[in-house]
Amino acid sequence: MTVRMVCFDWGGVILRHCRSWEEGCAAAGLDLRIDARCEQGIARRRELTRLHQVGKFEHSQYLQALRDAVGGVYAVEELAKLHDAWLLDEYEGVHEVIASLASTPWLETGLLSNTNHAHWVTHLPSDDAPARYPTAGLLKHRHASHLMGLMKPGQEIYREFERLTSCASHEILFFDDLEENVRTARALGWHAVHVDHTGDTASQITQALKTHGVKTADHRIG
Repeated sequence: MTVRMVCFDWGGVILRHCRSWEEGCAAAGLDLRIDARCEQGIARRRELTRLHQVGKFEHSQYLQALRDAVGGVYAVEELAKLHDAWLLDEYEGVHEVIASLASTPWLETGLLSNTNHAHWVTHLPSDDAPARYPTAGLLKHRHASHLMGLMKPGQEIYREFERLTSCASHEILFFDDLEENVRTARALGWHAVHVDHTGDTASQITQALKTHGVKTADHRIG
């Protein structure tokens, strides 16, 4: 097996992010004003997030819908602060691993992320500021759910990634922190690796690259 494309999920692999309403409030410096464990509330917020991440909502529409879903106990401005604080920091060592892959001429690199516009632009530099989270910007083929109108773990987004990158399924090595996303990728013939987001993701990636025989031009891997 020859890997031609090394593709990454973003959150939970390259970038730490909050994983609950409680964590988001803490990161944003907001107090907890709802029952964050209410199953009905969780389901409603997840559905709004899904619609946001497949491009059905503009960011302002999403924040307004979220305000209504939580009964107006948070202002739109507070929810915008929470949304911004949801992304935390890049995992130590991942930048170096991806830089090594990106500088290897015989490899393609990619990003396949369920995300939204407001989060997506944080890996891109602006005219007057560097990217907030630059590592994802090193990857050549960057594709996001809100731009594609598709979302993991649905099979369609994986097939669309293959089409856009001209890579066959058996040529792709994929890293994701969610088991359901890994299962779908494997079912479609991708070489998919589950990453434990609570651990050292850089070392997990490096070990999997070695296991799959991926070598880089500067020999930092393999």
